Amino acid sequence: MSPRRAAELYRAPFPLYTVRLHPRRPLAITAGGGGAAKTGIRNGVHFLQLEQVGGQLSASLLHSHDTETRATMTMALADDFIAAGQDADCHILRFSLQPPAGRSAAGRDAGEEKGPRKRKGPSPAAQGETQNQTSEVTVESLHSVRTDFSPDALQKAVRFNADCSLLVTGGADGFLRLWEFPSMKKTLEFKAHDGEIEDIALGPDNKMVTAGRDFQCCVWQRDQLVTGLCWNENLPGIPDKAYRYQACRFGAVEDNAGALRLYTVQVPHKRERRPPPCYLTKWDGRSFLPLLTRPCGSEVVSCLSVSDSGTFLGLGTVTGSVAIHIAFSLQRLYYVKEAHGIVVTDVAFVPESQRGRELLAGNEAALLSVAVDSRCKLHLLPGRRSLPVWLLLLLCAGLIVATILLLQLAFPGFL
Repeated sequence: MSPRRAAELYRAPFPLYTVRLHPRRPLAITAGGGGAAKTGIRNGVHFLQLEQVGGQLSASLLHSHDTETRATMTMALADDFIAAGQDADCHILRFSLQPPAGRSAAGRDAGEEKGPRKRKGPSPAAQGETQNQTSEVTVESLHSVRTDFSPDALQKAVRFNADCSLLVTGGADGFLRLWEFPSMKKTLEFKAHDGEIEDIALGPDNKMVTAGRDFQCCVWQRDQLVTGLCWNENLPGIPDKAYRYQACRFGAVEDNAGALRLYTVQVPHKRERRPPPCYLTKWDGRSFLPLLTRPCGSEVVSCLSVSDSGTFLGLGTVTGSVAIHIAFSLQRLYYVKEAHGIVVTDVAFVPESQRGRELLAGNEAALLSVAVDSRCKLHLLPGRRSLPVWLLLLLCAGLIVATILLLQLAFPGFL
């Protein structure tokens, strides 16, 4: 059997660091860039229209928003608002989509340029020229606040809470900062880790989980430490500082509306000639007790995503591979080795809303991955086929009848 391959959905003219999918629109937003270095590599946020074309999921570039000398490294999405982590700052953008039929004459007179949307396949140079070829998306910059004050300042994580009234940021200085949204008034800041904050997850009752490079994963209620997680307490053979926490995400529990799970990824702290495995851990999302831990391969995991229903986990690795695991058992269901030529920087599932299911077109899940190789790739998990109950009963009855007839032929007078 030939090795599984991931379809290339889109190629940008710059390295990609983050991707998000709109929960109600067939829209993917991906961003990145070359930063402030004068290499000629642009920085931007690209808005991609997702649609089914000829039975395949396709992406069209709707708009390219220029971020000048700032590369977007992290991003959170709340309806039509984007919180983009660029260097030491968090920039709040608001975008709006206008269907082509709704363009006004005044807008055209104002200099809007209408042109064909770019589909998968054009060269990076051609894609870089599409910035003003459509007026379907307009982007407005609302706020910019500094979120990290370390010498090598960098915002590394940003999250909205469930009702989008709160934005939480974390960075290289180890401080967690809470902001009212959309006013971006800072309400709280405190030292959460000794060193960089790798990831943030927001759970019930605005509890916050932070993963740091100081080997700690902490649960906070505002600035009060609720508990520290210990993934290896039932694995005595693993020293405490052999692994660090790389990512954390909350997820729903399928067919159990009141339950919640927390998922964390642990990666080796030091690289070895024979790399030890990374681990996935599933926790109770309210008591924060570990429920299950399983190894997830020797490739170092770089990013984590959870599907809307909590059924699947998506993983990207520093060697460019992408995997999908079943959340219930943490077993790997899908794997593409070196889907990208370099580190996978972000993964995101297609939402399981009505519009999202239309995009899935019978597939059980779809995962988008982006990497420094400028590519956005699509990973499809085909629907698991099942037979109707009546057909299974009919097959069982037929099997019983066939067995009786064979016995009668082999042993005359059996009946």
